[in-house]
Amino acid sequence: MDMLLTEDQLALAETIRDYLAGTHGPEVLRRLDADGNRDPAIWQGLVDMGLTGLLVPEAQGGLGMGLVDAALIAAECGRACLAEPLVDTAFVGVPWLIMQGKTGQLADIAAGTVKLPLAHAINPWVADGEGTALKSVDPLRNLFVSANDNNDPYLLDLAALMSAAQLVGLADAMLHQAVEYGKMRTQFGQPIGAFQAIKHQLASCAVAVEFAKPVVWQAAQALQDGRGSASVHVSHAKVAATDAAMLTAETAIQVHGAMGYTYEVDLHFWMKRSWALAGAWGTRAFHLKRIDEAVLGGTLPIGPEHTFA
Repeated sequence: MDMLLTEDQLALAETIRDYLAGTHGPEVLRRLDADGNRDPAIWQGLVDMGLTGLLVPEAQGGLGMGLVDAALIAAECGRACLAEPLVDTAFVGVPWLIMQGKTGQLADIAAGTVKLPLAHAINPWVADGEGTALKSVDPLRNLFVSANDNNDPYLLDLAALMSAAQLVGLADAMLHQAVEYGKMRTQFGQPIGAFQAIKHQLASCAVAVEFAKPVVWQAAQALQDGRGSASVHVSHAKVAATDAAMLTAETAIQVHGAMGYTYEVDLHFWMKRSWALAGAWGTRAFHLKRIDEAVLGGTLPIGPEHTFA
């Protein structure tokens, strides 16, 4: 299977990256953290870009694009540490509604007038919903108690996939922040990034992130194609992306020194989002178990004759 991303897909991701970089920088995150977490103008900007209708069929006023496109944009949302619940509503909720045959809200979602809080038995909370508020490790996530016992596996796969996509974007951003700080901070008369110990740590992060990305894109394609192995690919993506983000968060903190944990350093927003998404929609242990059961149980044969079929 050709897993190369198309020029159009890469151009779309770059366009969204540039847009979010100009509208959702660290200063915006700090403003949101100090003033209620949400800004209607930011949400409207996402609507105007067509992102709320990315997966909505054209007949309902959307762009009718696919899950691979959505995963690419979700990664850019992670890179920007986007506070608004775009991914939950537009990239998870929309395809889930379509699969359920519930198309009545799609036009309103595309228009940005409806947000779709998602609940599942694997999560005891719902993001941007209503009810008893919960505290999150991520100050920009609005979580509420959920009594929903929905255990739909497709919803779980969609949300775990998009969490993985955000995690690779978060990891990319944290790696960039660590590299830039390593160039600026000097010790013993030279930038700390010149020291081999730091170079090697950052290189390990770069390898982990780059290896996680194609795993995520493959999972998106598998889920879009409705393959029987899609759930295992999603779990692989969640594990790979979580590991890359956790390694990069830890390394970036170390590069910044003791102050890496502090509120004064922008890094903490991305770090806390990574911690939050690592445990959302199935922990690392949950997804490793799904992989183990598929491989050891024989439902996902391994080996080159299967991997490269």
